[in-house]
Amino acid sequence: MNQPKIRVLLVDDHTLVRQGFRSLIDNDPRMVVVGEAGTGLEGVKQAAAVRSDVVVMDIAMPDIGGLEAAAEILKRDPDARIVILSMHANPAYVRKAIDIGARGYVLKDALGAELVQAILAVARGDAFFSPSVSRFVLQSLKDGTGPEAAPDGYDRLTLREKEVLQLIARGKSNKEIATLLDISVNTVAVHRAHLMETLGLHRTAELVLYAVRRGLVETP
Repeated sequence: MNQPKIRVLLVDDHTLVRQGFRSLIDNDPRMVVVGEAGTGLEGVKQAAAVRSDVVVMDIAMPDIGGLEAAAEILKRDPDARIVILSMHANPAYVRKAIDIGARGYVLKDALGAELVQAILAVARGDAFFSPSVSRFVLQSLKDGTGPEAAPDGYDRLTLREKEVLQLIARGKSNKEIATLLDISVNTVAVHRAHLMETLGLHRTAELVLYAVRRGLVETP
């Protein structure tokens, strides 16, 4: 009897990149793409709507980032299996990915066979990291510097507040954020004030630094 195909949900904000992923996955007889999303929030919604075995999530998104979307998916479904895609083997991103429960981390410049291997491994309950990422993970475990949950108020933020935080970290003004999220400037100001109060921060620069240190935005 043939084994059922591994059902994959693709989340990436670049249409051409998603098409490349789809072609790669659909050309493998062991797996099939069952859904796509172009933003982190759409990915969260799709994960609840389609019955996928593995979610392939890009780390850089125009609304909430891939790590935050993955965390939300795992909050709703702790058994979800997620592979994170990134341009960088940044320790902050890797720590965050492991901390939230992602089971794979693949570098975009090493796609192809590695992505297929990651999907297969994660689908059967194993973990998979690109070689350069694996070296970091092993060294972290050896040094005792592995991921730890940050003792701050981040988990008390709403999805919208996390979205506003990421846009602030990307240099967007209140007016630009209001336009992007289709809300009023006053509402953005309220979210910003609540962010600062919950996180114990007092200036925009501190919000930006906080977001970068937590791996919420991808730096060059």
